[in-house]
Amino acid sequence: MKLLRLKLGVDFRSLSAGFEINFLREWAWNEDRCFGFHPYCLAGRNGSGKSNVLEALAAIFYHIECIYLDYRPDGFEFDPESSSEGFRAESATPDAFELEYLIPNNRIVPRDPWPKEDDWPVFHIRITKQEGERPVIHWLNKLISTGEVTETELTRTEVKAYLPTYVLGYSSGHNEVLSLPFFKMRFVQFDEYCDHLVKDVPYDGKPEGRLIYLDEQFSQAILICHFLFPNDAILRVFEKEMGLKGIQRFRIIIRKFHRLPIAEERLSSMSLEEKKDKSKTTVELTSKLSGYYNDKDALQFGLIDKLIRCSTAFYDSENDSSNGEGGDLYLDYWVNEATKKAFQFHFSERVEDSDELSSAKSALNLFQSFQTLLMLNQYKVDIETKAELYKSGSLYVNETISTPASHERIMRFKEGSLIKEGIPQTIYIKALSDGEHQLLHTIGLCLLFRHESALFLLDEPETHLNPDWRASYISTLRAALEADSATKNVMREVLLTSHSPFIISDCRQDNVLVFEKRPDGKVDWDFAKFNTFGASANAITIRVFGRRETIGDYALDKLKELRQRLQGDESPDALIAEAGKELGDSVEKVLFINQAFDKKEAE
Repeated sequence: MKLLRLKLGVDFRSLSAGFEINFLREWAWNEDRCFGFHPYCLAGRNGSGKSNVLEALAAIFYHIECIYLDYRPDGFEFDPESSSEGFRAESATPDAFELEYLIPNNRIVPRDPWPKEDDWPVFHIRITKQEGERPVIHWLNKLISTGEVTETELTRTEVKAYLPTYVLGYSSGHNEVLSLPFFKMRFVQFDEYCDHLVKDVPYDGKPEGRLIYLDEQFSQAILICHFLFPNDAILRVFEKEMGLKGIQRFRIIIRKFHRLPIAEERLSSMSLEEKKDKSKTTVELTSKLSGYYNDKDALQFGLIDKLIRCSTAFYDSENDSSNGEGGDLYLDYWVNEATKKAFQFHFSERVEDSDELSSAKSALNLFQSFQTLLMLNQYKVDIETKAELYKSGSLYVNETISTPASHERIMRFKEGSLIKEGIPQTIYIKALSDGEHQLLHTIGLCLLFRHESALFLLDEPETHLNPDWRASYISTLRAALEADSATKNVMREVLLTSHSPFIISDCRQDNVLVFEKRPDGKVDWDFAKFNTFGASANAITIRVFGRRETIGDYALDKLKELRQRLQGDESPDALIAEAGKELGDSVEKVLFINQAFDKKEAE
């Protein structure tokens, strides 16, 4: 998808009602702009409002997603008696907006008649929400022959087809306003699974919702998926930037001890004797992911069964349990060609005539399986906290929802080790630096979803990177999202916020949006007023962040002191020597030395 325009009809965070931001403009529409890699960089000082744009987009797509989900948890929706603050299509945060974007015209949902004589490769979608009213979603079909635009309201099936395939969020810090809609969706997905479990109805094996927030618990999952389904694109990116050649081994631990009471309708059909048996009135949390026999008495492997069959060795402590309370399943993997073939057999998704797409789809399929297991780690959150989360617009997730201790998690990765060029000893994944984790996380995320018409919302993805990696970040991102020939026809959108001049220097002028907060608190933005592409870090620092000095304030104070002493009676030669001894090379130091030489010559 490609964003066109966002306009807010009400206040949202620091963005005032009437705030409007434009992305791809009509006169710039062409195949390269629609399908090429052109990330938007939202730049500005801290507190300038740039992250609020990402937060608004995440909140809007969460609201639309909730309206059109096939499954919503019990008690999630508004009820005047039992859930007065539940979800309502008519009430959102922000509660009034217009959002326009392009999405590929894949003819997912055919219409009749179809304007074949004016066929466009993309659909122009507009979502409009008035305050207190349900959003309305239109397809705007512009006839090439006349320029006339016709509005067609989309059906439910069409809306689900023409939303971005995924909305992916990442934040290097604790931007909990950005993560909040994603965490809400994570609990909807958890409830979706549990409801299928306790009612004993088939579960698809993957969450329905398309919002995914990539936090630290997904780091190892991302790496494992890539290296179990490797291709040249992945190896090029990871080897070039970090010297990583593969994953050597890893362990998965699945706890099978948490039980849920079965649904009331199932319980009501039981005899009194059966109701006394805990094994019949409760169900173990992971059991929906194990195998079952179908109507033809044929064994159907579940996710956990497949992971067992791919393992090098496994041990199930439940088999030693005499009280039937469950135990831990240990799955060990030594990654070699046999391991990769096992995963390919159980998790591969074949795309006809394309090895590139097949490998990518298979890696994504495995990732979504891991996502399902990791989602079960939300089991400790009580109903009251979950209800508070669903209705909140500003909840601090990390303070409210505690992460279970490692030994209490339903699923966790352990002892993952990497093969790194030139380093013979074991390199554990958890031992990587913050910068290495961040680069692997963000680039690995883009590699996983590179073939999807997705929206990527990356909040300061370069924070922990060293200057060299910051300078190469956009080119690395480009290498990830244009990794193979199959990505050239993918319409995706990447929005990232940044304070790094290196990031801005690798973005086109039309894709750099500079934010500033006025003295009255209102947020202004504009496209960069100078050619950012290839501009020096110093030029960008001056024009975007208003910082003219190239050195820190403490060193600058020392220079000011030397200038004051120069204006007095001290020897220019002595001050030049002192500056050369105490200060490193900088433009400011050169200017001071020139000033001192001028005074010496004048004397």
